[in-house]
Amino acid sequence: MAKFANNDVLDGSLNIVRAATRMVAVNGQPASYAAADSGRLAEAALTTGDFTLAAGDISGRKVGIAPKSGLAVIAAGTADHVALLDAATSRLLYVTTCPAQALAPGGTVNIAAWSVEIGAPA
Repeated sequence: MAKFANNDVLDGSLNIVRAATRMVAVNGQPASYAAADSGRLAEAALTTGDFTLAAGDISGRKVGIAPKSGLAVIAAGTADHVALLDAATSRLLYVTTCPAQALAPGGTVNIAAWSVEIGAPA
């Protein structure tokens, strides 16, 4: 028998990711909201317009996150992870890696567009 998941099921998880109100660049994988918040090297505010639900590149569904450019660097360090945070509930929603980049206060950084994909059941 084949496996199946309705797009609404996959989108349900992705809609939680879309609740993010902040995207932060950090050094290392944060284990909690507090760690991501206190360790942020740069950050961007997010709105619902920064997220796009679509068919997955491979299968299933994905949510695309808009790029952010010219973000002020607020602390020195090497950004190698990007985290999505829900400030209203103090939740760390999603963490991914990014190309490592040394940052210095007073500079700026860009975060390219990226996506979170949930594959269809196989």
